[in-house]
Amino acid sequence: MADLPRSIRDLDLDGKRVFVRVDFNVPLADGVVRDDTRVVEALPTLHLARERGARLVLASHLGKAKGAPDPKYSLAPVARTLEARLGIPVAFAHDCIGEEAEKAVAVLVPGGAVVLENLRFHAGEEGNDPAFCRQLAALADVYVNDAFGTAHRAHASTAGMAALFSRETRGMGLLMEKELKALAKVVTDIERPFAAILGGAKILGKLAALRALVEKADVLLVGGGMANHFVAALSLPVGGSLLEKEGVPVARQILDRCKERGVALVLPSDFVVAPSLERSGEAKTVAMNAIPQNAAAFDIGEKTVEMFRRMTGNAKTIFWNGPMGVFETKPFDRGTLSVAKILAESSAFTVVGGGESVEAVVEAGLAAEMSHVSTGGGASLDLVAGMALPGVEALR
Repeated sequence: MADLPRSIRDLDLDGKRVFVRVDFNVPLADGVVRDDTRVVEALPTLHLARERGARLVLASHLGKAKGAPDPKYSLAPVARTLEARLGIPVAFAHDCIGEEAEKAVAVLVPGGAVVLENLRFHAGEEGNDPAFCRQLAALADVYVNDAFGTAHRAHASTAGMAALFSRETRGMGLLMEKELKALAKVVTDIERPFAAILGGAKILGKLAALRALVEKADVLLVGGGMANHFVAALSLPVGGSLLEKEGVPVARQILDRCKERGVALVLPSDFVVAPSLERSGEAKTVAMNAIPQNAAAFDIGEKTVEMFRRMTGNAKTIFWNGPMGVFETKPFDRGTLSVAKILAESSAFTVVGGGESVEAVVEAGLAAEMSHVSTGGGASLDLVAGMALPGVEALR
């Protein structure tokens, strides 16, 4: 991808207060971090900064805090988890701006670190408020954005405050750099044949990415609830399957565009259906054109999995976003886990584009077999759709 922002490797960090926008939006249960994957992914950037003598000021949002303090979304448990992972004392500031934050930063020594309280405890974060940006920027000499998962948000900590630092004192962290370089291989530097697999519950939320992939891919494979719209667009019954009515004409347009471009559009040839999720014990496999009126499609069938395997067999690049069914409920997890295995066994450059697809890959124990597992579902889809990411543009 052309014109990458300056890397943290190229910044002067020695003795500097370095504000690192990390993505510590981790799942909590009873005040304990349930999954510290996002903390671990930040470690390479933090290790490099500490080795260079940086005084680390770490900031993140967590959960759905709505512009006011909310104890259940405090980053205090994350600071303790980071302390264990870094193997050094990590301070915690009970606010991200003001006297509390200023005092915590003032006593930092080179190699030291402080985690600021949840950015979204202030409305100025999501509002990208200039005054809030100035208060955050006052805590640091250098600004580094390593939160790819929020790079599609024009918030104070991801976009607004970056403008208050010179080009020589702002840059991207190692995780952001890794994400942008890997995703460039499915956006601008594509090795062909290129196969794109899209799933998930709805079609309208991924419309921009879907349309962009029709223009980029050689093979487009569709599963999940998204596939129902294509079945309906072919005037076939979908029973009680999930369907956004506005999405059916969109699917028809995609069918036409694939035909115009000569893109191989692969739809499920069979579905696993049941009267409801609660009656999963009555699940059965039916042909694409035979979804019963009193049932709904909850997964792709085995014939579809084999077809997906064949159609991606000679691919040099594969991008996947979105589950193939309701994978949280057995037996409707089989299609998604099967697609994960297809990618794991492929010799192609494989990119899993964030969100539930990542959960499935991790659950299957196959994350290490992928070329790249993205930390940002929304950000990766926006990038694939050709949209500018505010968090990246602000660094340029």
